[in-house]
Amino acid sequence: MPSYKTPRPLVVKLGGSLADTPLLTSWLEALDRYPDPLIVVPGGGGFADAVRAMQAKMRFDDDAAHHIALVAMEQYGLALAALWPRLAVVSTPAAIGRALRTGRIACWAPAAMALASPLPKSWDVTSDTLAAWLAAKLRAERLLLIKSAEIDADAGLTLTELAQAGVVDRLFPHFAAASGADIFIAGPAALPEAPTEFLRGQIPGLHLRRA
Repeated sequence: MPSYKTPRPLVVKLGGSLADTPLLTSWLEALDRYPDPLIVVPGGGGFADAVRAMQAKMRFDDDAAHHIALVAMEQYGLALAALWPRLAVVSTPAAIGRALRTGRIACWAPAAMALASPLPKSWDVTSDTLAAWLAAKLRAERLLLIKSAEIDADAGLTLTELAQAGVVDRLFPHFAAASGADIFIAGPAALPEAPTEFLRGQIPGLHLRRA
């Protein structure tokens, strides 16, 4: 387990559905202002959608689909790194630690760690749950999910309610609670203030309740 300077790292899951929207560039510019250790978990988005489509055509099992979907997240991470020079695509805690110590932003390539873990190998495990699992592994202080869809603050903000509404996957509440991290979620409405908040070391979006 790598050691980190205080403060502990922020883990940010960057939704794959942002990839083909103008929001992506704005979020990257905002995140670049965060002054403390930062780890990005790439979502799946269109990369993972392609896996779903091919599974329906080829009928390979969920174990294979899970593996290929993890690689799809890595593809998104590589694309992000091409857009964001500070981003270092890394796959292990030691490599994450090295990237952070040299002032880089770590982009987690999840396949190696996730496949070696006891995590279920199914579509029930999305990048949301993987981000929470990584936050636990790295003892992250805070976890932020950045989504392309707006989050209705009046519709309930518990982890369970968000899972029931399909905003996060059904396993996320368990892994998020187990991570010990403070959980935040941000949609497009949080973006205008995000650069200033990140610069101050604050987290944009809504702070979620566990129960």
